[in-house]
Amino acid sequence: MSNDVSITTVQNIEDLEATAWDACLPDNHPFVRHAFLRALEKSGSATAETGWMPYHLVLRDAEEVVGVAPMYVKGHSQGEYVFDHSWAHAYERAGGRYYPKLQLSIPFSPVNGPRFLVKPGEQTLQRKKMLALGARQVAVKLGLSSVHATFLNEEDKEIFADNGYLIRTGEQFHWVNRGYSSFDQFLEDLSSRKRKAIKKERREANKEELIFETLHGPEIEKHHWDAFFAFYIDTGSRKWGTPYLTREFFDLIGSALGQDIVLFMVKRNGRYIAAALNFKSDTCLYGRYWGCIEDHKFLHFETCYYRAIDYAIEHGLKIVEAGAQGPHKLARGYLPTKTFSAHWMQDPGFQDAVAEFLKAETRDMDAEIQYLSAHSPFKKG
Repeated sequence: MSNDVSITTVQNIEDLEATAWDACLPDNHPFVRHAFLRALEKSGSATAETGWMPYHLVLRDAEEVVGVAPMYVKGHSQGEYVFDHSWAHAYERAGGRYYPKLQLSIPFSPVNGPRFLVKPGEQTLQRKKMLALGARQVAVKLGLSSVHATFLNEEDKEIFADNGYLIRTGEQFHWVNRGYSSFDQFLEDLSSRKRKAIKKERREANKEELIFETLHGPEIEKHHWDAFFAFYIDTGSRKWGTPYLTREFFDLIGSALGQDIVLFMVKRNGRYIAAALNFKSDTCLYGRYWGCIEDHKFLHFETCYYRAIDYAIEHGLKIVEAGAQGPHKLARGYLPTKTFSAHWMQDPGFQDAVAEFLKAETRDMDAEIQYLSAHSPFKKG
């Protein structure tokens, strides 16, 4: 590594060319691509006005971009799916100022993946270390309380841990493809009772009056996005109060990332009534948003979980990540899986307090995952 290495930040991802950013991608992970992050910013979904001020890290070596990291100055803790509200309240009760903070994450997307994007080579680990320390330096320079990185892959988790960050364990439910050739073969791995329950749910959901469509890329037209957005707004308004994403966001990703999108849509009597939006990488299908305007028994499970398994088997994908929350996914073949986040507090006393909290929380999380795994739907042994 030359002596000309530098770390800077950009407050608009369009200030960095897409080719330079994407040259640092380790694989075809749609959520860290320049086009996805640009869509969030250009559509007004992730901006300073919504509490997500872009502040992306850029590592250069002799003017060549060799590493980047999606990063934001956050004025709240919404849209992260790793909850730190109790930390914020405790710090502020003690006289500190928790917000704004720095967040290395993909806005509104609880998907596991790389957070340090560096060009491959012998200096990969050193460049990731520089990005980890660079984020801390930015927090100090801006006078921010803390740095948080969420939904880390294993390698990045270790980089953060080795450079002064505390590691927090979370939980999601993922389906793993064990080389199945069909959905029926997957069902054969389940206990008799669970297998019968899933078959019953699928029969109920697949009534003749419901028509299911699987759409990709150019097959997804404006009227599909219009229908999906109506479902998204309806569901988001009930769950979050104010949905995070704008209508323009879906047009932008449809245009730029259509090859990475799998849209399951459900029609009854000639009109769309439900949909589930998924993204895919080379190995994984990521379930992101679901919505409906009619109630049909087991339709949510069919559209979001079973259709996703069908798709993964057909296309040779290894994992289905069905999003945040959901112990109810366990009975449907999605097993508890650890997720990881990293946290650094500028105040040493606060860092120590959070470390003590995480010791107890990690023990509880490990015990919960162990308990749930013991009650999986799969045949014993």
